[in-house]
Amino acid sequence: MSCDRRSFLAAAGAGLAAAILPGSLPAAALEPAPGKIGAIGVQLYTLRSVLPRDFDGTLSAIREIGYREVEFAGYHGRTAKQVRASLDRAGLSAPASHVPFEALRDEPQRVLDEAEEAGHRYLVVAWLAEADRQTAAALVRTAAAFNRIGELAGERDMCFAYHNHDFEFVRVGGRIPYDVLLDDTVSDLVSFEMDLFWVAKGGADPLDYFSRYPGRFPLVHVKDMAAGQQMTEVGKGHIDWRRIFARRKLAGIEHYFVEHDEPTDPLASIRTSFDYLRKLRF
Repeated sequence: MSCDRRSFLAAAGAGLAAAILPGSLPAAALEPAPGKIGAIGVQLYTLRSVLPRDFDGTLSAIREIGYREVEFAGYHGRTAKQVRASLDRAGLSAPASHVPFEALRDEPQRVLDEAEEAGHRYLVVAWLAEADRQTAAALVRTAAAFNRIGELAGERDMCFAYHNHDFEFVRVGGRIPYDVLLDDTVSDLVSFEMDLFWVAKGGADPLDYFSRYPGRFPLVHVKDMAAGQQMTEVGKGHIDWRRIFARRKLAGIEHYFVEHDEPTDPLASIRTSFDYLRKLRF
């Protein structure tokens, strides 16, 4: 059983674990519960313009804002060993990293070796080329590759996950690609990092997916949507975070990564989002 699935079942309790069948979730699992986010993380893609200039200084600034976790999207010319040392100096952990699908598919052991050295628990594919998603047959092949990668990751007590954009919600061959990937992958091998902005832009409802696929979303990307479907800092847009995070246990959410694809001032942007999420109650 994969690491995220074990965590979900442990948190849900023996009663829920015995009842995770379609249509049989107990009412208690569906009820919103008041709470707050614990450790708040940030996806370092947001800071890609400043990290190459001052890697260690940027990590320290992230820690000073109050973040405890980061998610990588490339090492900016550093080795996994160097990345781990920088994280330790800054007092941060990096439970997840984005890696290219092609690298995991073609050189999985090398990628897993580097991830172990850097201290990652989750390896996340964040993009699919058109050839891997533009037809129903391609999606089935991709799902099968995901299962194989998830199996290899599980052998090292690591997890594999897929991060969405909005193209996964445009039907291919009569089916929604996101549903295909969820349905055709083994829940104990493949997890999902739900990008809540792109889900909203794709016209889908996160709570619908939480209910249909409980426990499959241990990671989320947190970024807000302003007028005209423009990306903005968390709390500056109209996404209903209380509604979403009240169902965090049902979803299986363990890690919350703030992200902004094109911030004007990266550090100011992540500070604004952090301050909002730190105060959020749901």
